[in-house]
Amino acid sequence: MDSEHDLWIFAYGSLMWRPGFAYAEARRARLDGHSRCFCVVSVHHRGSLTRPGLVLGLDRGGVCEGIAYRVVAADAAVTLAYLRAREQVNGVYREARVRVDIHGEPGRSEVAVAYIVERAHPSYAGRLPLAVQARIIRGGKGLSGVNLDYVINTLSHMGQIGIRERELERLLTVLGGYFARGGSVNHVSRRAEILRRAVSHQRVTHRCARPMRPAERRRFMHRMSNRAR
Repeated sequence: MDSEHDLWIFAYGSLMWRPGFAYAEARRARLDGHSRCFCVVSVHHRGSLTRPGLVLGLDRGGVCEGIAYRVVAADAAVTLAYLRAREQVNGVYREARVRVDIHGEPGRSEVAVAYIVERAHPSYAGRLPLAVQARIIRGGKGLSGVNLDYVINTLSHMGQIGIRERELERLLTVLGGYFARGGSVNHVSRRAEILRRAVSHQRVTHRCARPMRPAERRRFMHRMSNRAR
């Protein structure tokens, strides 16, 4: 990335409500050719090796509306380093440059950094049935907190900026009636933790919920370390 130019970042999940970096501008934006879905098994941020969670990935096909952040050139390098440490813990996300359309400005687009799911990675779960997604999410908790909080916070922020996705709303309904009715985000952590504890003893037996083998980890981490700058 040329340090003489500002850096644009496309956010579609937790980066929308917890970016963790300084930015000069935030604009609603649209990405064509990829869509947001719960297709990534999490054993770090929202789950563990013994009880995996499920988080969003940017997968092929469809469209995705999110937020485009503009980071000033002087902060571009440190911001990229932060994002790589956060988003590429085990190589399941591939860093890519994508063109996004800026909402409210017809004809305006920007090239942004986005983290796209790597389908060959063992943590890629594919398009799971809603019932399976809910079963995994209900019991997940990792370094960044309870998996259900991740879902609720993402849907809440999407609603605040006028983005609706029926599939994610249906998932929230399957997860629980209280949450689907839009319970208070300020108090949801306690309720989400109660639900998690209630189901944490249940085993997740779906084929996607398994830890990476050492050879798999070396394969993807090696590819990251040799990524062209």
